[in-house]
Amino acid sequence: MTFQYQRLAEQLSQKIYQHELQPQQKLSSLREFARQQKISLSTAQQCYELLEAKGLIYVKPKSGYFVSSRQYQSPVPESPKFESMPRRVSNLELQNQIQTASIQSHLTPLGAIQLSPHLIPVDGLRRSLQRALKHCQPEDFLYCNKQGHLQLRQALSDHWREDGIYIAPDDIFISNGCMPALSLLIQQMSREGDSIIVPTPTFNGQLQLLAGLKRKIIEIPADHQGIDLERLEYFMQQGSAKLCLLTANFQNPLGYCLSNQQKQKIAELAQKYQCFVLEDDIYAECSFQKERPLPIRYWDQQGYVIWCGSVSKSLSSAYRVGWFCLGQQLQHLRPALLANNVGVNTPLQLGLADFIYSRAYREHLERLRPALMQQVEQYRACILEQFQGIPIALSQSSGGYALWMQLPNTITGLELYYRAQQYGINIVPGEVFGEDQRYQHFLRLNAGHALTDEIRQAIQQLADWVRESLMSKLS
Repeated sequence: MTFQYQRLAEQLSQKIYQHELQPQQKLSSLREFARQQKISLSTAQQCYELLEAKGLIYVKPKSGYFVSSRQYQSPVPESPKFESMPRRVSNLELQNQIQTASIQSHLTPLGAIQLSPHLIPVDGLRRSLQRALKHCQPEDFLYCNKQGHLQLRQALSDHWREDGIYIAPDDIFISNGCMPALSLLIQQMSREGDSIIVPTPTFNGQLQLLAGLKRKIIEIPADHQGIDLERLEYFMQQGSAKLCLLTANFQNPLGYCLSNQQKQKIAELAQKYQCFVLEDDIYAECSFQKERPLPIRYWDQQGYVIWCGSVSKSLSSAYRVGWFCLGQQLQHLRPALLANNVGVNTPLQLGLADFIYSRAYREHLERLRPALMQQVEQYRACILEQFQGIPIALSQSSGGYALWMQLPNTITGLELYYRAQQYGINIVPGEVFGEDQRYQHFLRLNAGHALTDEIRQAIQQLADWVRESLMSKLS
Protein backbone atom coordinates (compact mmCIF):
# COMPACT_ATOMS: atom_id res chain seq x y z
CA MET A 1 0.00 0.00 0.00
CA THR A 2 1.31 3.45 -0.94
CA PHE A 3 0.54 6.25 1.54
CA GLN A 4 -0.40 9.76 0.50
CA TYR A 5 2.87 11.29 1.73
CA GLN A 6 4.79 8.73 -0.38
CA ARG A 7 2.80 9.61 -3.50
CA LEU A 8 3.45 13.32 -2.95
CA ALA A 9 7.15 12.64 -2.36
CA GLU A 10 7.24 10.66 -5.61
CA GLN A 11 5.73 13.60 -7.51
CA LEU A 12 8.23 16.07 -6.05
CA SER A 13 11.11 13.65 -6.67
CA GLN A 14 10.10 13.47 -10.32
CA LYS A 15 10.14 17.27 -10.59
CA ILE A 16 13.61 17.35 -9.05
CA TYR A 17 14.97 14.60 -11.31
CA GLN A 18 13.51 16.29 -14.39
CA HIS A 19 14.89 19.72 -13.33
CA GLU A 20 11.45 21.30 -12.95
CA LEU A 21 12.70 22.14 -9.46
CA GLN A 22 16.24 23.49 -9.65
CA PRO A 23 19.09 23.00 -7.14
CA GLN A 24 18.91 25.53 -4.30
CA GLN A 25 15.32 26.41 -5.18
CA LYS A 26 13.23 27.10 -2.10
CA LEU A 27 10.18 24.90 -1.59
CA SER A 28 6.85 25.89 -0.13
CA SER A 29 6.73 25.96 3.66
CA LEU A 30 5.14 22.97 5.36
CA ARG A 31 1.97 24.94 6.09
CA GLU A 32 1.76 26.29 2.56
CA PHE A 33 2.42 22.84 1.04
CA ALA A 34 -0.27 21.32 3.26
CA ARG A 35 -2.72 24.00 2.17
CA GLN A 36 -1.88 23.57 -1.54
CA GLN A 37 -2.27 19.80 -1.42
CA LYS A 38 -5.24 19.85 0.99
CA ILE A 39 -3.47 17.54 3.42
CA SER A 40 -2.68 17.63 7.11
CA LEU A 41 0.46 19.28 8.43
CA SER A 42 1.77 15.90 9.64
CA THR A 43 1.36 14.40 6.14
CA ALA A 44 3.25 17.34 4.64
CA GLN A 45 6.02 16.86 7.19
CA GLN A 46 6.25 13.11 6.43
CA CYS A 47 6.57 13.93 2.71
CA TYR A 48 9.41 16.41 3.26
CA GLU A 49 11.16 14.11 5.73
CA LEU A 50 11.12 11.30 3.14
CA LEU A 51 12.64 13.61 0.50
CA GLU A 52 15.24 14.75 3.02
CA ALA A 53 16.12 11.14 3.83
CA LYS A 54 16.68 10.51 0.11
CA GLY A 55 19.03 13.51 -0.03
CA LEU A 56 16.82 15.37 -2.49
CA ILE A 57 16.03 18.33 -0.23
CA TYR A 58 17.56 19.88 2.89
CA VAL A 59 16.42 22.29 5.59
CA LYS A 60 18.02 25.60 6.54
CA PRO A 61 17.22 26.65 10.10
CA LYS A 62 14.78 29.59 10.12
CA SER A 63 14.81 29.67 6.28
CA GLY A 64 12.86 26.62 5.14
CA TYR A 65 13.35 23.68 2.75
CA PHE A 66 15.50 23.78 -0.39
CA VAL A 67 16.30 21.44 -3.28
CA SER A 68 19.69 19.80 -2.78
CA SER A 69 22.49 20.38 -5.25
CA ARG A 70 23.18 17.36 -7.39
CA GLN A 71 26.92 16.97 -7.28
CA TYR A 72 27.31 15.11 -10.55
CA GLN A 73 25.73 16.44 -13.73
CA SER A 74 26.16 15.44 -17.36
CA PRO A 75 24.89 16.41 -20.80
CA VAL A 76 22.57 14.05 -22.66
CA PRO A 77 24.13 11.88 -25.39
CA GLU A 78 24.35 13.29 -28.90
CA SER A 79 22.48 11.81 -31.85
CA PRO A 80 24.64 11.55 -35.00
CA LYS A 81 23.16 12.83 -38.25
CA PHE A 82 22.73 10.35 -41.11
CA GLU A 83 20.89 9.69 -44.34
CA SER A 84 17.94 7.30 -44.31
CA MET A 85 17.66 4.57 -46.94
CA PRO A 86 16.46 0.97 -47.24
CA ARG A 87 19.22 -1.42 -46.18
CA ARG A 88 19.89 -4.76 -44.56
CA VAL A 89 21.05 -5.18 -40.97
CA SER A 90 24.73 -5.82 -41.52
CA ASN A 91 25.96 -7.03 -38.12
CA LEU A 92 23.74 -10.03 -37.38
CA GLU A 93 26.65 -12.20 -36.22
CA LEU A 94 27.71 -9.57 -33.67
CA GLN A 95 24.07 -9.10 -32.65
CA ASN A 96 23.72 -12.82 -31.93
CA GLN A 97 27.00 -12.94 -29.99
CA ILE A 98 26.11 -9.99 -27.76
CA GLN A 99 22.53 -11.17 -27.18
CA THR A 100 23.82 -14.55 -26.01
CA ALA A 101 26.33 -12.92 -23.67
CA SER A 102 23.80 -10.46 -22.25
CA ILE A 103 21.82 -13.17 -20.43
CA GLN A 104 24.73 -15.09 -18.89
CA SER A 105 23.80 -15.24 -15.20
CA HIS A 106 27.39 -15.57 -13.96
CA LEU A 107 28.32 -12.13 -15.34
CA THR A 108 27.76 -8.85 -13.50
CA PRO A 109 24.34 -7.89 -14.92
CA LEU A 110 24.87 -4.56 -16.68
CA GLY A 111 23.79 -5.99 -20.03
CA ALA A 112 20.24 -7.31 -20.55
CA ILE A 113 17.48 -4.95 -19.41
CA GLN A 114 15.70 -6.89 -16.69
CA LEU A 115 14.44 -6.40 -13.16
CA SER A 116 16.29 -7.70 -10.14
CA PRO A 117 14.54 -10.48 -8.21
CA HIS A 118 14.22 -8.10 -5.24
CA LEU A 119 11.74 -6.01 -7.27
CA ILE A 120 9.65 -9.01 -8.35
CA PRO A 121 6.61 -9.93 -6.17
CA VAL A 122 7.51 -13.62 -6.03
CA ASP A 123 5.19 -14.50 -3.14
CA GLY A 124 2.22 -12.77 -4.76
CA LEU A 125 2.82 -14.54 -8.05
CA ARG A 126 3.07 -17.86 -6.25
CA ARG A 127 -0.25 -17.27 -4.48
CA SER A 128 -1.95 -16.32 -7.74
CA LEU A 129 -0.69 -19.44 -9.48
CA GLN A 130 -1.88 -21.60 -6.60
CA ARG A 131 -5.34 -20.01 -6.63
CA ALA A 132 -5.52 -20.33 -10.42
CA LEU A 133 -4.69 -24.05 -10.29
CA LYS A 134 -7.17 -24.59 -7.47
CA HIS A 135 -10.02 -23.06 -9.49
CA CYS A 136 -9.09 -24.45 -12.92
CA GLN A 137 -11.85 -26.05 -14.96
CA PRO A 138 -11.30 -29.48 -16.59
CA GLU A 139 -11.10 -27.86 -20.04
CA ASP A 140 -8.21 -25.68 -18.82
CA PHE A 141 -6.00 -28.78 -19.00
CA LEU A 142 -6.72 -29.29 -22.72
CA TYR A 143 -5.31 -27.34 -25.66
CA CYS A 144 -5.88 -23.64 -25.06
CA ASN A 145 -7.59 -21.22 -27.43
CA LYS A 146 -4.78 -19.93 -29.65
CA GLN A 147 -6.02 -16.38 -29.16
CA GLY A 148 -5.40 -16.82 -25.43
CA HIS A 149 -7.58 -17.66 -22.47
CA LEU A 150 -10.64 -15.40 -22.27
CA GLN A 151 -10.08 -14.88 -18.56
CA LEU A 152 -6.68 -13.26 -19.15
CA ARG A 153 -7.91 -11.23 -22.13
CA GLN A 154 -10.77 -9.90 -20.01
CA ALA A 155 -8.40 -9.16 -17.11
CA LEU A 156 -6.06 -7.19 -19.37
CA SER A 157 -8.95 -5.29 -20.92
CA ASP A 158 -10.23 -4.32 -17.45
CA HIS A 159 -6.71 -3.43 -16.26
CA TRP A 160 -6.06 -1.10 -19.21
CA ARG A 161 -9.48 0.52 -18.85
CA GLU A 162 -8.36 1.91 -15.49
CA ASP A 163 -5.63 3.78 -17.38
CA GLY A 164 -8.04 5.12 -20.00
CA ILE A 165 -7.14 2.56 -22.70
CA TYR A 166 -10.13 0.73 -24.16
CA ILE A 167 -9.44 -2.58 -25.94
CA ALA A 168 -12.14 -5.24 -26.32
CA PRO A 169 -11.12 -8.75 -25.15
CA ASP A 170 -11.91 -10.11 -28.62
CA ASP A 171 -9.20 -7.85 -30.12
CA ILE A 172 -6.50 -9.12 -27.74
CA PHE A 173 -4.20 -12.01 -28.73
CA ILE A 174 -2.00 -13.61 -26.05
CA SER A 175 1.57 -14.51 -27.07
CA ASN A 176 4.74 -15.94 -25.52
CA GLY A 177 6.15 -12.47 -24.92
CA CYS A 178 6.39 -9.28 -26.94
CA MET A 179 9.12 -10.36 -29.38
CA PRO A 180 7.19 -13.47 -30.55
CA ALA A 181 4.18 -11.20 -31.10
CA LEU A 182 6.27 -8.80 -33.21
CA SER A 183 7.78 -11.70 -35.16
CA LEU A 184 4.36 -13.16 -35.97
CA LEU A 185 2.95 -9.81 -37.06
CA ILE A 186 5.94 -8.87 -39.19
CA GLN A 187 5.78 -12.21 -41.01
CA GLN A 188 2.05 -11.81 -41.68
CA MET A 189 2.20 -8.14 -42.68
CA SER A 190 5.31 -8.07 -44.85
CA ARG A 191 7.50 -10.24 -47.06
CA GLU A 192 11.21 -11.01 -47.17
CA GLY A 193 13.07 -8.04 -48.61
CA ASP A 194 10.43 -5.51 -47.54
CA SER A 195 11.55 -2.43 -45.64
CA ILE A 196 10.43 -1.53 -42.14
CA ILE A 197 10.88 1.93 -40.63
CA VAL A 198 12.68 1.98 -37.25
CA PRO A 199 13.97 4.87 -35.10
CA THR A 200 17.72 4.81 -34.53
CA PRO A 201 19.30 4.05 -32.14
CA THR A 202 16.81 1.27 -31.48
CA PHE A 203 16.59 -1.88 -29.37
CA ASN A 204 19.20 -4.29 -30.69
CA GLY A 205 16.85 -7.25 -30.22
CA GLN A 206 14.46 -5.75 -32.77
CA LEU A 207 17.27 -5.33 -35.30
CA GLN A 208 18.33 -8.91 -34.64
CA LEU A 209 14.73 -10.03 -35.23
CA LEU A 210 14.40 -8.09 -38.50
CA ALA A 211 17.71 -9.43 -39.77
CA GLY A 212 16.64 -12.99 -38.98
CA LEU A 213 13.37 -12.43 -40.87
CA LYS A 214 15.33 -11.01 -43.84
CA ARG A 215 13.61 -7.63 -43.71
CA LYS A 216 15.35 -4.40 -44.61
CA ILE A 217 15.27 -1.35 -42.39
CA ILE A 218 14.87 2.38 -42.99
CA GLU A 219 16.44 4.18 -40.05
CA ILE A 220 14.82 7.38 -38.77
CA PRO A 221 16.87 9.65 -36.47
CA ALA A 222 15.88 9.70 -32.80
CA ASP A 223 17.25 11.52 -29.77
CA HIS A 224 16.34 12.00 -26.12
CA GLN A 225 13.34 14.11 -27.17
CA GLY A 226 11.87 11.54 -29.58
CA ILE A 227 11.64 10.70 -33.27
CA ASP A 228 12.27 12.86 -36.35
CA LEU A 229 8.60 13.04 -37.38
CA GLU A 230 9.33 14.95 -40.59
CA ARG A 231 11.51 12.16 -41.91
CA LEU A 232 9.02 9.57 -40.68
CA GLU A 233 6.28 11.28 -42.68
CA TYR A 234 8.53 11.54 -45.75
CA PHE A 235 9.07 7.77 -45.94
CA MET A 236 5.45 7.02 -45.13
CA GLN A 237 4.40 9.34 -47.96
CA GLN A 238 6.93 7.84 -50.37
CA GLY A 239 5.49 4.39 -49.74
CA SER A 240 9.00 3.01 -49.22
CA ALA A 241 7.65 0.98 -46.31
CA LYS A 242 4.17 -0.08 -45.27
CA LEU A 243 5.21 -0.91 -41.73
CA CYS A 244 6.90 0.96 -38.84
CA LEU A 245 8.25 -0.53 -35.62
CA LEU A 246 8.15 2.12 -32.90
CA THR A 247 8.28 2.54 -29.12
CA ALA A 248 6.64 5.69 -27.79
CA ASN A 249 7.12 5.22 -24.04
CA PHE A 250 10.62 4.99 -22.52
CA GLN A 251 12.27 3.63 -25.62
CA ASN A 252 15.27 1.33 -25.27
CA PRO A 253 18.03 2.58 -25.31
CA LEU A 254 17.33 6.36 -25.34
CA GLY A 255 14.55 6.39 -22.74
CA TYR A 256 12.44 9.09 -24.42
CA CYS A 257 8.70 9.28 -23.88
CA LEU A 258 6.85 10.96 -26.73
CA SER A 259 4.38 13.71 -25.91
CA ASN A 260 0.67 13.12 -26.47
CA GLN A 261 0.88 15.51 -29.43
CA GLN A 262 3.66 13.45 -31.02
CA LYS A 263 1.76 10.20 -30.47
CA GLN A 264 -1.39 11.66 -31.98
CA LYS A 265 0.62 12.90 -34.98
CA ILE A 266 2.04 9.41 -35.60
CA ALA A 267 -1.44 7.87 -35.45
CA GLU A 268 -2.70 10.48 -37.93
CA LEU A 269 0.25 9.86 -40.29
CA ALA A 270 -0.35 6.11 -40.18
CA GLN A 271 -3.97 6.63 -41.20
CA LYS A 272 -3.20 9.29 -43.80
CA TYR A 273 -0.59 7.21 -45.62
CA GLN A 274 -2.03 3.77 -44.71
CA CYS A 275 1.27 2.78 -43.14
CA PHE A 276 0.85 0.37 -40.25
CA VAL A 277 2.60 1.03 -36.93
CA LEU A 278 3.72 -1.85 -34.73
CA GLU A 279 3.88 -0.23 -31.30
CA ASP A 280 6.16 -2.04 -28.84
CA ASP A 281 4.91 -0.62 -25.52
CA ILE A 282 6.81 -2.92 -23.20
CA TYR A 283 8.14 -0.24 -20.81
CA ALA A 284 5.04 1.92 -20.35
CA GLU A 285 4.18 0.52 -16.92
CA CYS A 286 7.70 1.32 -15.71
CA SER A 287 6.97 5.04 -15.56
CA PHE A 288 8.40 6.98 -12.63
CA GLN A 289 5.13 8.87 -12.40
CA LYS A 290 1.89 7.56 -10.99
CA GLU A 291 0.02 7.75 -14.28
CA ARG A 292 0.84 5.33 -17.08
CA PRO A 293 1.62 7.20 -20.32
CA LEU A 294 -0.87 6.51 -23.10
CA PRO A 295 0.19 4.50 -26.16
CA ILE A 296 -0.03 5.68 -29.78
CA ARG A 297 -2.91 3.22 -30.08
CA TYR A 298 -5.04 5.55 -27.94
CA TRP A 299 -5.27 8.02 -30.85
CA ASP A 300 -5.73 5.38 -33.55
CA GLN A 301 -9.13 5.90 -35.23
CA GLN A 302 -8.95 3.46 -38.14
CA GLY A 303 -6.94 0.49 -36.86
CA TYR A 304 -3.49 1.28 -38.33
CA VAL A 305 -1.69 0.90 -34.97
CA ILE A 306 -1.09 -2.60 -33.62
CA TRP A 307 -0.35 -2.35 -29.91
CA CYS A 308 2.05 -4.95 -28.45
CA GLY A 309 3.45 -5.53 -24.98
CA SER A 310 4.17 -7.95 -22.17
CA VAL A 311 4.85 -8.07 -18.43
CA SER A 312 8.50 -9.01 -18.89
CA LYS A 313 9.82 -5.54 -17.99
CA SER A 314 7.24 -4.54 -15.39
CA LEU A 315 6.88 -7.90 -13.61
CA SER A 316 9.51 -10.51 -14.52
CA SER A 317 11.61 -11.35 -17.58
CA ALA A 318 10.89 -15.03 -16.86
CA TYR A 319 7.12 -14.52 -17.10
CA ARG A 320 6.80 -15.04 -20.85
CA VAL A 321 3.31 -13.68 -21.42
CA GLY A 322 2.71 -10.94 -23.98
CA TRP A 323 -0.03 -9.71 -26.28
CA PHE A 324 -0.93 -7.80 -29.41
CA CYS A 325 -4.16 -5.96 -30.13
CA LEU A 326 -5.67 -6.11 -33.58
CA GLY A 327 -7.44 -3.13 -35.16
CA GLN A 328 -10.21 -3.15 -37.72
CA GLN A 329 -7.86 -2.81 -40.71
CA LEU A 330 -6.27 -6.19 -40.02
CA GLN A 331 -9.26 -8.33 -39.10
CA HIS A 332 -8.75 -10.23 -42.36
CA LEU A 333 -5.47 -11.57 -40.88
CA ARG A 334 -7.24 -13.11 -37.90
CA PRO A 335 -7.35 -16.69 -39.33
CA ALA A 336 -3.65 -16.61 -40.27
CA LEU A 337 -2.65 -15.11 -36.92
CA LEU A 338 -4.63 -17.74 -35.03
CA ALA A 339 -3.15 -20.52 -37.13
CA ASN A 340 0.43 -19.37 -36.53
CA ASN A 341 0.26 -18.07 -32.97
CA VAL A 342 1.95 -20.45 -30.52
CA GLY A 343 -0.32 -21.33 -27.60
CA VAL A 344 0.70 -19.97 -24.21
CA ASN A 345 0.85 -22.07 -21.03
CA THR A 346 -2.73 -22.00 -19.66
CA PRO A 347 -1.94 -22.12 -15.91
CA LEU A 348 0.48 -19.22 -16.44
CA GLN A 349 -2.23 -17.20 -18.20
CA LEU A 350 -4.74 -17.93 -15.42
CA GLY A 351 -2.15 -17.08 -12.77
CA LEU A 352 -1.55 -13.68 -14.37
CA ALA A 353 -5.29 -13.09 -14.66
CA ASP A 354 -5.65 -13.78 -10.93
CA PHE A 355 -2.70 -11.49 -10.17
CA ILE A 356 -4.45 -8.69 -12.06
CA TYR A 357 -7.94 -9.28 -10.63
CA SER A 358 -6.65 -9.54 -7.04
CA ARG A 359 -5.17 -6.03 -7.47
CA ALA A 360 -1.74 -7.46 -6.70
CA TYR A 361 -0.41 -6.30 -10.08
CA ARG A 362 -1.68 -2.74 -9.60
CA GLU A 363 -0.21 -2.65 -6.08
CA HIS A 364 3.09 -4.01 -7.42
CA LEU A 365 3.26 -1.21 -9.99
CA GLU A 366 2.59 1.41 -7.31
CA ARG A 367 5.57 0.09 -5.33
CA LEU A 368 7.75 -0.44 -8.39
CA ARG A 369 7.62 3.08 -9.83
CA PRO A 370 9.18 5.02 -6.94
CA ALA A 371 11.63 2.19 -6.28
CA LEU A 372 12.78 2.23 -9.92
CA MET A 373 13.07 6.00 -9.98
CA GLN A 374 15.31 5.97 -6.92
CA GLN A 375 17.37 3.03 -8.18
CA VAL A 376 17.97 4.52 -11.64
CA GLU A 377 19.01 7.80 -10.07
CA GLN A 378 21.45 5.91 -7.84
CA TYR A 379 22.98 4.34 -10.95
CA ARG A 380 23.29 7.72 -12.65
CA ALA A 381 24.96 9.22 -9.58
CA CYS A 382 27.35 6.26 -9.31
CA ILE A 383 28.29 6.39 -12.99
CA LEU A 384 28.85 10.14 -12.98
CA GLU A 385 30.89 9.92 -9.78
CA GLN A 386 33.13 7.14 -11.09
CA PHE A 387 33.55 8.78 -14.50
CA GLN A 388 34.20 12.21 -13.00
CA GLY A 389 36.72 14.08 -15.14
CA ILE A 390 35.96 11.93 -18.21
CA PRO A 391 33.89 13.65 -20.94
CA ILE A 392 30.82 11.40 -21.07
CA ALA A 393 27.11 12.01 -21.60
CA LEU A 394 24.34 10.01 -19.91
CA SER A 395 20.64 9.68 -20.63
CA GLN A 396 17.98 10.70 -18.14
CA SER A 397 14.42 9.57 -18.69
CA SER A 398 11.19 9.58 -16.71
CA GLY A 399 10.71 5.82 -16.90
CA GLY A 400 12.31 2.50 -17.78
CA TYR A 401 15.72 1.40 -16.60
CA ALA A 402 18.00 1.45 -19.64
CA LEU A 403 20.87 3.96 -19.50
CA TRP A 404 22.43 5.21 -22.75
CA MET A 405 25.98 6.44 -22.32
CA GLN A 406 28.24 8.33 -24.73
CA LEU A 407 31.97 7.73 -24.34
CA PRO A 408 34.89 9.94 -25.43
CA ASN A 409 35.47 9.80 -29.19
CA THR A 410 38.70 7.81 -28.81
CA ILE A 411 36.98 4.98 -26.88
CA THR A 412 34.74 2.40 -28.54
CA GLY A 413 32.00 0.51 -26.78
CA LEU A 414 33.07 -2.71 -28.47
CA GLU A 415 36.60 -2.37 -27.10
CA LEU A 416 35.17 -1.87 -23.62
CA TYR A 417 32.71 -4.76 -24.10
CA TYR A 418 35.45 -7.30 -24.86
CA ARG A 419 37.59 -6.15 -21.96
CA ALA A 420 34.63 -6.26 -19.57
CA GLN A 421 33.78 -9.79 -20.69
CA GLN A 422 37.25 -10.96 -19.67
CA TYR A 423 36.58 -9.73 -16.13
CA GLY A 424 33.06 -11.13 -15.82
CA ILE A 425 31.18 -7.88 -16.52
CA ASN A 426 28.40 -7.73 -19.08
CA ILE A 427 27.58 -4.54 -20.99
CA VAL A 428 26.09 -3.90 -24.44
CA PRO A 429 28.14 -1.82 -26.92
CA GLY A 430 26.38 0.85 -28.95
CA GLU A 431 27.36 -0.65 -32.32
CA VAL A 432 24.42 -3.07 -32.25
CA PHE A 433 21.81 -0.29 -31.95
CA GLY A 434 22.20 0.98 -35.51
CA GLU A 435 24.18 0.77 -38.73
CA ASP A 436 27.45 2.27 -40.02
CA GLN A 437 29.12 2.07 -36.59
CA ARG A 438 27.58 5.44 -35.82
CA TYR A 439 27.11 4.40 -32.19
CA GLN A 440 30.55 2.88 -31.72
CA HIS A 441 31.32 5.37 -28.94
CA PHE A 442 28.22 4.46 -26.92
CA LEU A 443 27.17 1.90 -24.30
CA ARG A 444 23.83 0.72 -22.96
CA LEU A 445 23.70 -0.24 -19.30
CA ASN A 446 21.01 -2.03 -17.29
CA ALA A 447 19.84 -0.30 -14.08
CA GLY A 448 17.24 -2.92 -13.19
CA HIS A 449 19.29 -4.63 -10.49
CA ALA A 450 19.97 -3.25 -7.03
CA LEU A 451 23.15 -1.19 -6.99
CA THR A 452 25.25 -3.68 -5.05
CA ASP A 453 28.92 -3.39 -4.14
CA GLU A 454 29.66 -5.80 -7.00
CA ILE A 455 27.95 -3.53 -9.53
CA ARG A 456 29.56 -0.39 -8.07
CA GLN A 457 32.94 -2.07 -8.44
CA ALA A 458 32.13 -3.06 -12.04
CA ILE A 459 31.21 0.55 -12.90
CA GLN A 460 34.43 1.71 -11.26
CA GLN A 461 36.41 -0.79 -13.35
CA LEU A 462 34.77 0.50 -16.54
CA ALA A 463 35.73 4.04 -15.61
CA ASP A 464 39.29 3.02 -14.72
CA TRP A 465 39.72 1.26 -18.08
CA VAL A 466 38.47 4.34 -19.93
CA ARG A 467 40.93 6.54 -18.01
CA GLU A 468 43.79 4.15 -18.75
CA SER A 469 42.90 4.09 -22.43
CA LEU A 470 42.66 7.87 -22.62
CA MET A 471 46.03 8.28 -20.89
CA SER A 472 47.73 5.75 -23.17
CA LYS A 473 46.42 7.50 -26.26
CA LEU A 474 47.68 10.86 -24.99
CA SER A 475 51.17 9.61 -24.20
